[in-house]
Amino acid sequence: MKDPFQAVKVTDKVYWVGAIDWDLRDFHGYATRRGTTYNAYLVMADQPTLIDTVKAPFADEMLSRISSVCDPKSIRYIVSNHSEMDHSGALPRILDLVKPKKVFASAMGVKALKAHFHWDMPVTAVKDGEKLELGGERLAFTESRMVHWPDSMFSYLEGAGVLFSNDGFGMHLASSSRFDDETPDWYDEAAKYYANILLPFSDIVLALLDKIAKSGLSPKMIAPDHGPIWRKDATKIISLWGEWARQKPRNKAIVVFDTMWGSTDKLARAAAEGLITAGVKTMVMPLRGSHRSDIATELLDAGALLVGSPTINKQIFPTVADVLSYLKGLRRKNLVGAAFGSYGWAGESIKQVQDALTEMGVATVETVKCQYVPDAAALEAAYGMGQKVAAKLKEALR
Repeated sequence: MKDPFQAVKVTDKVYWVGAIDWDLRDFHGYATRRGTTYNAYLVMADQPTLIDTVKAPFADEMLSRISSVCDPKSIRYIVSNHSEMDHSGALPRILDLVKPKKVFASAMGVKALKAHFHWDMPVTAVKDGEKLELGGERLAFTESRMVHWPDSMFSYLEGAGVLFSNDGFGMHLASSSRFDDETPDWYDEAAKYYANILLPFSDIVLALLDKIAKSGLSPKMIAPDHGPIWRKDATKIISLWGEWARQKPRNKAIVVFDTMWGSTDKLARAAAEGLITAGVKTMVMPLRGSHRSDIATELLDAGALLVGSPTINKQIFPTVADVLSYLKGLRRKNLVGAAFGSYGWAGESIKQVQDALTEMGVATVETVKCQYVPDAAALEAAYGMGQKVAAKLKEALR
């Protein structure tokens, strides 16, 4: 019987031999509702070469796909572009079976692999710009440090024009399709991936894109370690990454809040009306139904963030504290916004939210708070707060 797991041909000499994870629903606190792929690639040169591996539980699936092309033991080189365990987890098992002549990684990758696996395996460090002859094919290495790990690097198959970009230009998306032109609904997942994984490294991303442009590198295909392979228009995802990395504000506001007895909810709705009537595209995202990673994604193309919290035990409500901590780590720039909320006694949470926004670099207007249930004056103040944020946003957009 033919093995159900077959390689997918990418070019005459390149095959996708990765694995599909249909089950994954959480990646470091990021909701991956459509699963993911762990992409590995086999280059059938005179020296057969494996580019990255897969998460450890998927080793058998990868080996089956390799076996549909060649005997895994014929692999001579393994390149580890990125040592994160969803790409290196299967590496020890593959090394035991294949016993390749050499394993290659960046200098930081050599250190990371040793720290992961506590081995004495000799791994050859390659430098930025170094090239590796595969026999009839050649790989060129480019460091992509901190996009998004210190060890990250790109490998470029020169003749075929295929850029193996590890987590660069990827997304979490399990699909029966392997290519972008077969996956018409990729945009939302690509944006979500950038917003939740790469956003903190946007300055580094811009420097890397500039480095690629100046190098004259013009890949015909981009083969990332997650999601579809870019073969129809590799420049599209590069352009989008540049746009997202610049973090320019847009005429869009996100209102995030939680509520205990509905009072902060009322303030949120009034603030949203103030924004809407001022002509700002507005999304109200109650935390009882909105995941932190979805809020981060919506914030990617926004210009304003308003956060509301009731006070509990002199603190921010736990769900609000969670999303603020998450967004703080993502370091979204160029935002305006406001803090608001309700309270029963002293109302400490509103100032704490304000301080958190200030620490995030959000340019805020005056806070709005009310005791217990908001009256007409409190709702008018919340509406006015929305209007003030809208005015501040329009000024930033000029």
